[in-house]
Amino acid sequence: MKNKSNHLLLASLFGGLLFSFLFWEERLAINLLIYSIFILTVTYLNPEVSKSKKFKIYGLAHLFSAVLVVVNNTDLSIAAYYISLLVFIGISHNQQIRSVFAALLAAILQMITTPFNAITNLSKISVGNFNMKPVFRLIKYIFIPVIAVIFFTVLYAAANALFAHYVETILTSIFNFFEGVLHFFFKDLDVARFFHFCLGIVLTSGLLLAFLNKTVQNAELKATEQLNRVKLGAKQKTLWYLVIETFAGSLLTRKMALKTEYITGVISFVALNLLLLLLNVIDISTLWFGYKPAGGFSGALHEGTNSLIFSIIMAMAVILYFFRGNLNFYSKSKTLKTLAFTWMIQNVILIISVLIKDGYYIEFYGLTHKRIGVLVFSLLCIIGLATVYAKVAKQKTLFYLFKINGSVWFILLLAFSVINWDVAIAKYNLSKSEEISLDADYLLSLSDKTLPVLDKHRSKLHYTSPKINDDRETAKPQTADFYGNQLDKRIGYFKERYEEAGWASWNLQDWKAAAYFKIKQSK
Repeated sequence: MKNKSNHLLLASLFGGLLFSFLFWEERLAINLLIYSIFILTVTYLNPEVSKSKKFKIYGLAHLFSAVLVVVNNTDLSIAAYYISLLVFIGISHNQQIRSVFAALLAAILQMITTPFNAITNLSKISVGNFNMKPVFRLIKYIFIPVIAVIFFTVLYAAANALFAHYVETILTSIFNFFEGVLHFFFKDLDVARFFHFCLGIVLTSGLLLAFLNKTVQNAELKATEQLNRVKLGAKQKTLWYLVIETFAGSLLTRKMALKTEYITGVISFVALNLLLLLLNVIDISTLWFGYKPAGGFSGALHEGTNSLIFSIIMAMAVILYFFRGNLNFYSKSKTLKTLAFTWMIQNVILIISVLIKDGYYIEFYGLTHKRIGVLVFSLLCIIGLATVYAKVAKQKTLFYLFKINGSVWFILLLAFSVINWDVAIAKYNLSKSEEISLDADYLLSLSDKTLPVLDKHRSKLHYTSPKINDDRETAKPQTADFYGNQLDKRIGYFKERYEEAGWASWNLQDWKAAAYFKIKQSK
């Protein structure tokens, strides 16, 4: 145990040095891959971490996300990197965890408690017959008071401007004092770089030093995937029963309360099915077949799309409410389940309508991140409805939904990170420039990865009038020369950034763009 603590603390110190070396004044690129290889290696060599199949799967998933950062270097790939790293850390130190969400929560808890974890490990260090436990016993007594003082100082500073001024003055004086001491002993020390190194130690410690409290893991172990009928005692009443009892007094028995809930559910689902049927009939008759865009086309497609998506989420919430407990086992629940399944099918039809609206918008105005987002969110809603169906049909628990959907979302996050969306959007819109209303301003707002594509098609970067009769408001159109100048400025900014970047910022997309424009790094 002691040797293990020593090694992990040394690894955290080395990780701080590596962090400072890789990330100081650099962009996130191949440095993330190198840092991940270090974290994966140290975690693998930790004897207390089981090298299970789950550990290997999530380790490879994170390594895959790190490679995607180097290959695509998109915001989505970087987000996938951080999420997969936290999931891997959560799973590594809590391998009985079964869901992605619980792994994320465990990892975040471990990162938050980094000071406590570091002190715990430091107290186990021994050099010969000398150990550090007595030294850190005092820290244990002052740790919580210090945190409390910092917390309330922030609150009081936010409430009183004069108090905040005094606090700022004191902190500035303390900082200047330590900066002077550091410069006295180390004349060439870069203070900002030193604090960056300290940040690296803290982050690395948070990833490597396990939190000994297994609260999240133990809490999740109590969760089951299969619903069981709960026989309530005389004094154990459901919340729904208590609500009914408030209005009906003691006239209802527990069985009647369940029957009342069943009748309420049937009435609710009949009414909701009729309501959604009317909406779906309108959409199918006006949108699915023979749709012809007219004035107000943009507004007609935009209007209500967010509300429809929200309604689908609420639909799943209503189903989960009614099928949360013993109603699943009620002898007459077949009718209620049939109505619920019908409503799920109608919600799928509603999702198809949303997809058709989005498809029309893409057809006439091209791709954007938001329109792709609608497609992705619609896919997630369909998956959500499918798992809700399985939950009702097979009498599964809410934990089952979290587990399945968490895994599916994690897989889709990695899968969507494979695509370079900015480049895909630019290529698609420019290839359809004769068919869509090309938004040159939007294309020029995309990342530097699209610069070679835009440069190849710079003649297409001009205002194009709508291909349909629409009354949407558009930005004031500019001339082709204006957009050409804007593109040249973007290329110039990219050239400056790329020449100043170090090797740690290398990624495939920047390298391709630099090769296209014949730019070389100066470092």
